[in-house]
Amino acid sequence: MDGVLIDAKDWHYEALNRALGLFGYGISRYDHLVTYDGLPTSKKLQMLTMEKGLPAGLHGFINEMKQAYTVDMVHTRCKPMFVHEYALSRLRAEGYRIAVASNSVRNTVQLMMDKADLSRYLEFFLSNQDVKKSKPDPEMYNVAVARLGLQPDQVMVVEDNRNGIAAARAAGTHVMKVETVYDVNWENIAAHLKRFDSLYHEKEMDE
Repeated sequence: MDGVLIDAKDWHYEALNRALGLFGYGISRYDHLVTYDGLPTSKKLQMLTMEKGLPAGLHGFINEMKQAYTVDMVHTRCKPMFVHEYALSRLRAEGYRIAVASNSVRNTVQLMMDKADLSRYLEFFLSNQDVKKSKPDPEMYNVAVARLGLQPDQVMVVEDNRNGIAAARAAGTHVMKVETVYDVNWENIAAHLKRFDSLYHEKEMDE
């Protein structure tokens, strides 16, 4: 979701730093992009405890404040993008099934999908609260594939960061890597689907 359908990576960065700043801690933008991008807040806080001595007893409060700050930003910044509405509507019209698997908490995923007017195109979504291990562990994509009733090589995952890509590849799915939310458009998706569809059919013929 973040960095794929919602341009929210800076929102999470700003919200977490605002919460950490209450206690004199913070994450540099470089560290955010190189180390923390795509990880759930709970994992980021664990890493900060190990690396910078953030007291573990503050995790719960900081996490709550971070989520509250994120919700404020979603309400003011999250808006529908025609390029995504068009792409998802075309996919649904052509018979493809769509789900979101995000390392964000459930309420944030629901709110962002509703504010972006994309919920109606989704069969379901998964959050980090729906699995025991978040990305880069493949559990979230394993669960999504099973819930769709498909095989991994029948699924294409769209991801923008190394943790998500690692999870998708470990789950055995095809991966469409994007740099920004603007890469998630009908033309790019259709081109990747065509390539992966041909690979899938070639495999079927070989078998």
